[in-house]
Amino acid sequence: MHQPDGKRYEGMKYNRCGKSGVKLPAISLGFWHNFGGVDTRENSRAMARHAFDLGITHFDLANNYGPPPGSAEETMGYILKNDLSGYRDELIISTKAGYDMWPGPYGDWGSRKFLMASLDQSLKRMGLDYVDIFYHHRPDPETPLEETIGALCDIVHSGKALYAGVSNYPPELTGKAEDLMKSMGMHILIHQPKYSMFERWIEDGLLKELRDDGIGCIVFSPLAQGLLTNKYLEGIPADSRAAKPTGFLRPEQVTHERIEKVRRLNEMARARGQNLAQMALAWVLRHTEVTSAVIGSSKVGQIDDSVKALEHADFTREELGRIDSILAGK
Repeated sequence: MHQPDGKRYEGMKYNRCGKSGVKLPAISLGFWHNFGGVDTRENSRAMARHAFDLGITHFDLANNYGPPPGSAEETMGYILKNDLSGYRDELIISTKAGYDMWPGPYGDWGSRKFLMASLDQSLKRMGLDYVDIFYHHRPDPETPLEETIGALCDIVHSGKALYAGVSNYPPELTGKAEDLMKSMGMHILIHQPKYSMFERWIEDGLLKELRDDGIGCIVFSPLAQGLLTNKYLEGIPADSRAAKPTGFLRPEQVTHERIEKVRRLNEMARARGQNLAQMALAWVLRHTEVTSAVIGSSKVGQIDDSVKALEHADFTREELGRIDSILAGK
């Protein structure tokens, strides 16, 4: 059984999640990549243990994370049983359902049938009685929103999740979901959108919606699948996400235009006394509405590197203007 660092809470920053009683670490560890059945379990265990030693108390999962789907939750279950079983009450464990998970008409999207069955499977894989946060992973254009939100409320009332969240919802739909949940006597705790220097859609209405409704925000892919690091400056490394057949970053996305922007951003980060990944993380956390950033990691040292972003998380107006200019290609 792992013996965590006794000073693990001294260096991490914790932010309140919207208007709730929950605080999340500014950096959370995601299990989207490198925690599946195709990955080395001992490396996955080492990363989770080290993250907890650094005060990262939130582990973010989904039913389909792997590959194969479900295997990241199985890895989480193994880690909880063998490394962190005595520390469950110090952890926030989240999972999601909304993407294709099993064959047939009940294994995808946002029906009550799918959400409840999926969470039962997730709890079994992780060996848990409950998760702290259960998300609907993406909007369902066919299932009535009342059914999806009603299922989330009933899941919380059942005790199988302590809080409910949504992910990838646009601003207007987020507001409608929150109104429905409030009519049922509950509140959306958190929204998980994709956000980085290369993907800024949440600035066009979503952040304001979350602020007005008192909903927390935890962003995923803040490093654009590794593009906002120095990893691709000299081409596509053999051990990178773009080189993996199971990865979501494709080689054709590593364009010359983007790499030139990355070079200029990298120079700016060095002038700030940071590496590019640290500056990119600090940049997404600059909004008061952003509670946490979910990082991916393939090795222990990358987690240390990400947490160091919190040592210099402030920006001058001139620096923010310079970043905007670089991203606009000026």
